[in-house]
Amino acid sequence: MQVNLVVPYFNHSWVQSEPSHRGSILGLNTLGLSLARVDYAPGGINPPHLHPRASEILAVIEGSLMVRFVTSNPENRLITKVLKKGYVFVFPIELIHFQRNVTNANAVAIAALSNQNLGVVT
Repeated sequence: MQVNLVVPYFNHSWVQSEPSHRGSILGLNTLGLSLARVDYAPGGINPPHLHPRASEILAVIEGSLMVRFVTSNPENRLITKVLKKGYVFVFPIELIHFQRNVTNANAVAIAALSNQNLGVVT
């Protein structure tokens, strides 16, 4: 399984992501889905990004995450929510979003995306 490390913008803690896609979970092939487990260090952030070909559903498994996304034109509103363990949030396709661990403990989330070739733009 491939591991991607992302350097956070606001501190020096890490966010580790373990994506699962058609190559790592063969049952996902042709289903049009991607999954990722994301581990957040205390204060860790998954920097602002968007997925040009997929919506994302994020489920918090452990800890608490602040999530934000920016709506599209003409409003460009910033939507913010703090998610606790068991909460789920949807990021619509092509909207800039990010997540930040707002606790002093590790946090874990599972992200499900609606395309096996989702793309990431940072």
